[in-house]
Parts: sequence; C-alpha cells; structure tokens
Amino acid sequence: MELDLGTIADLFGRSFGLWWAIIPGIALGLVVGVLPGFSPQNTLIILLPVTLAVEVEAALAFMISLYCANHLSGGIPAILVNIPGSGGAAATCIDGYQMTKKGQAQQALVLSFVASVAGGLITSVAVLAILPYLAQVGLLLRSVEMVVIILFGLTLIAVLAAKDMLKGLIGGMFGLMLGAIGTDQVYSTPRATFGFLELYDGLPLVPVLIGLFAVSECLVMLEEKFDSTKPTVTQRPQWADTLDGLKMCVKYWWQIVWTAFLGLVVGVIPGAGAYIASFVAYQQSRLFSKTPELYGTGFPPGVIAPESANNGVTSGTLVPTMAIGVPGGSTAAVMMIVLQYQGIVVGPRLFQEQPQIAYGVFVMMTVAYLMMIPLILPMARYASKVVSVPVHIIVPLILGLTVVGAFADREYIFDMALALGFGVIGYIAVKTNYHVTSILIGVLLGPIFERYLLRSLRIGQGDIMVLFSSPIANALWVLLVISVVVPIWRERVLARRAAA
Repeated sequence: MELDLGTIADLFGRSFGLWWAIIPGIALGLVVGVLPGFSPQNTLIILLPVTLAVEVEAALAFMISLYCANHLSGGIPAILVNIPGSGGAAATCIDGYQMTKKGQAQQALVLSFVASVAGGLITSVAVLAILPYLAQVGLLLRSVEMVVIILFGLTLIAVLAAKDMLKGLIGGMFGLMLGAIGTDQVYSTPRATFGFLELYDGLPLVPVLIGLFAVSECLVMLEEKFDSTKPTVTQRPQWADTLDGLKMCVKYWWQIVWTAFLGLVVGVIPGAGAYIASFVAYQQSRLFSKTPELYGTGFPPGVIAPESANNGVTSGTLVPTMAIGVPGGSTAAVMMIVLQYQGIVVGPRLFQEQPQIAYGVFVMMTVAYLMMIPLILPMARYASKVVSVPVHIIVPLILGLTVVGAFADREYIFDMALALGFGVIGYIAVKTNYHVTSILIGVLLGPIFERYLLRSLRIGQGDIMVLFSSPIANALWVLLVISVVVPIWRERVLARRAAA
C-alpha cells in the first residue's frame, strides 16, 4: 500500500472518528501518569476484557491515547513535588522541581506539556515517512551497541557529580551496587537478597522510585514546615505565566526537535525504555549547551530535553512491534496480545495485508497528541496550585497514594516496606548533599548495562575487544569519549578565562 495523500487523509478521517475512544484514553492516561506506581501496561491489563470486546481499531485508539497521555503526565508530579510519575520522568525532577522552588511551576508545566506534545507529534509524523528504514535500526543495534548507549546515560552520574565529585560518584556507585541485587545474569546465583524471594528478580523499580523521591520528599516537606526560618515561595497562577512558558518553548524549539528524534531512535531499540532516552537526552542537552553550569538550577532546556525524548519514545517502541513483530516495551506487548486475539499477525506482512492497521497506529498516535493540545495546556494554570496546598494535607495524601502505588505494581506487602526503607535512604542522601538522582540512575541502568555487557562478552567468548568489533559501536565509542572530554575541557577553558 502506497502512502499517498488520499490514503493518509482516509486514515486521519478514521482516526478522528474514534474520538470517543481517544478522549477517555487521554483522561485515564493523565490520571495514571500522575500516580507513581500505576503504569500504563498494568492499566491496560486490567482493562484487557474491554479492549478485546470492541473493534480492533477502537481498542488500539484507546490504548495508544492512554499510553501517550501517561508519558506526558508523568512530568507533572516530577515538577510540582519532585516525585516522578514514571521512570521516564525522573530526569525531569532535576530542573523541573528547581523551577517550582523559584516560583515558576506554571512555566515548567507548560514547558513539559509543549515539549511532550511536540516531541510526540514530530516523531509520530516522522515514523509515517521513514517507517521502513526505522525498522532496520532495531536490527542493527545489538548488545555491543547497547552497552555504549547505556554508558551515555550512566555518564550523567559524573555530570551530576560536578559540584561535589566524591559524593556524586559515591552516590552513583551505591546505586550500581543496589542494581546488582538479585540473581546474576549468567548462573542465576542470588546476590545480596538476604533470603528474600521478592528480591530474586532484582530491586523492583517502582518502590525504589517512590521511596527515593516521594517518601523522602515528604519527610523533607515535614521538616521544612516546622522550620520557621525557611523562606517559602508563594505564587498566584495566572495566564501570563502560561504565555511566558510558551515563549520559552519557542525560544528553545530546536531543543524539542532534536531530543525528540533522540528519543525515537532509543525507542526503536527493543528493551530500551523511556528512562534511558530521558537520561541520555538530558546528558546530551547539557553537553551541547553554551551554559552547562545552569543545568540543575531550574534551566528550561533541562525540562524540555527529557520530556521531549520521553514522548519521542512512544512512537519508537511501536516500530519494532508493527514492523518485525518484536514488542519494543511492556505496553507494546499488551497491544500485541489484543492484535493477536483479533487474528492480526504483526510483522512485515501486516503492511501488505492490513495496512490500515500498520500505518493507522501511528496516525492514531498523531491524532491523540493533536487532541491533547486543547485538553492539557489550560491545565498548567490549575495544576500549579498544588504547590500552595498546606503541607499537613498534601503529605498524607502523597504518602497514601505512593505507598499504594508501591503495592499495586507487584502486589507484595514487601514492596510497601521497601518504599519506606528507600524513603529513609533518600532523606539521608538529601540531608547529607548526596544527589538522589545519581543513585536512581545506578539502580535503573545498572542491571540493564550488566545484562548487555555479559551478553556481549559471551558472544565474544570472554574477549573484551568484542566491544570494539562493530563499526557502529566504534562510532558510538568516539561520541561517548567526546561527550565526556568536552565538558571537562570546556570547564577548564572557562576557569582560565575567569582567572584572566
């Protein structure tokens, strides 16, 4: 089937006709994304009987809109209360929450919304144009290349450690050690599980995320409430702040575009998640910035980069799903179940046999993002009022929802206790000036890095030079070295100029 203008118009017309499935999907996705621990795949699994009972196009429209809205709304609690709604929004906390502390919560939300919608729109339209070529990316990038890509995210630990190198590296190494908990990748031997069967699969990410950010932030908020010397930032939400946020988005439009495509490429790789894309995008955004010292202080590109990449992933994860029949993520795997139940076999033949499904998925994603624009942009003014809610009300509310979220992921009471334990660890880290995000990066990326590294070494029969056996990997190694050396060289040049 050729993608001519008539075919595209027909697909868009069919997608807009499914507004009755898209709008509820967006609304539910926004709610699920705001609540830490409630993932889109779990929500879709709960609603699986409903999606199986309706026509396949309506089911896909609902699932895709929920998936996209979930990626968008994860940044809301990250910005307002320093609690990422998902792993992909963890990097948003670094600058988003700092903007809130400076009284710019509404501007930060607008940056997040516009970057998310624009990033999702750009990549979904791009996928329609270059889908056959993108499908090859997931086949070209193997374990060796993934090792280098994950190292790009891990180098963010060193970036965060710039102000206090020793504490930053200690935090990152501590996170990597925590990520090693569970059975090893080769012999399935338990490591540091202390006899708890719940830890055999490794540290569950949701309780760790909730503990390090949500519970620790609640403890900090309670302490600040009783500290009368602590100045508080008050603000009155107004439409002028929304316009100010839109001006920032126009100013940094190129930042949105290139980080969205970065998220698309990472999303095409099966198994690579939104958190890898967001951390890599943040690290690369800081690398190419003319003012890298402003990152971490409430700098708008620090919000734009991870949010745009986070939503660029959404279309990327569906590329291997539709083109080669390999799910790009857990949500895509649920979509495959629905398609298979309807008798639709995903893969290369789908584009010849049922092109309205193969291409329609990405058209539906484009329409979902278009419908989000009038729905979410006015929300920035009212959502920013969360920061004015009294501490004695918001802290119990956050604790209740997040602890329930820790339980909802795997339904283990153990995970609730784990979240509280990591809350204490996060609180101690904050009070002793250790960067919580560097710990989280180690926990998130450490196990994935180990898996791909060991897989590469087994392919090379233990020869470390296998990591340099691919032209693509060698090119990525060069880029990685540049991304590490350039910031160091730049800081030395700036220091010399300042001294002069």
